[in-house]
Amino acid sequence: MVQLHLKREDESQFLFNTKVDVPLEALIQQITSIYNGRLKVDRICSEIPELSDHGITLPPNMQGLTHEQIVDLKLRDEWQDKCLPSGGPVLRRDKMGKRNGRGPNEKMKEVLLKTMEAAKALISKNHVLANVYVTTEIVKEALDQLRGAVTIVYPTGLPPHDPIRMEFENREELSGAQASLQVITEDECQLWWAGKELQSGRKLQDYIGRNEKSKIVIKIQKSGRGAPAREPVITEEQKKELILHNYRRRQELTKLEVADDDSHLESEWSDTQALKRQFQGLTDIRWGPR
Repeated sequence: MVQLHLKREDESQFLFNTKVDVPLEALIQQITSIYNGRLKVDRICSEIPELSDHGITLPPNMQGLTHEQIVDLKLRDEWQDKCLPSGGPVLRRDKMGKRNGRGPNEKMKEVLLKTMEAAKALISKNHVLANVYVTTEIVKEALDQLRGAVTIVYPTGLPPHDPIRMEFENREELSGAQASLQVITEDECQLWWAGKELQSGRKLQDYIGRNEKSKIVIKIQKSGRGAPAREPVITEEQKKELILHNYRRRQELTKLEVADDDSHLESEWSDTQALKRQFQGLTDIRWGPR
């Protein structure tokens, strides 16, 4: 199996196992599915703390309004009594005015937060350092765990406009948001290796050869952005180790130079014949006229 280290720009994303004879269309489909699935898990996890604190999302026409404005406009949240958390709601006002302020109790809150941490761990970028592969099944498991936890806490479901429910139903609205810049669809996805774009219609082995034990870095990028920056010859860690090695080597050479210094042999105290000459009266002898 070939190990692919997926990066976007210079940031590691995940490790993926494949074969050299895989068609690049299939490889792109698999990689974009995992890449975008991980982003979806991250987006849901970013909403879970708000859900656990302040309850379901208000209808769009009520978001950002104060209680007085809602009363004056005679607006009513028809989902407030339909989407109640298990064990009853706990009042926690949302200062941002996005959620209805009727969050779950502490026990149900813990269910949401623990599941969130477990889901994030499944798709963590730290798996790259631990040499752990990510698959579509793992991403699906993370989403299923989140969906299950939300169902336990909100057995009647979330309102259709809640971003968590929209994510589960693939109806998320990302236009105009920073998250939209991160998503890469299958149609616009490009894979780059060693400064070359891996073209559809070919196989991975056409670029890297037939060695199934290869380990390569693949850059994922949106089409139309040109070639991404190539990987440095040595990594930052290797660069730091090289600098440290050179520093230690210079210290060792300095110590050796000091140890090899024989200039002290010209000093009087190092003269092994000095005592003998002193007894023979041969010290302080000068040649030539005074």
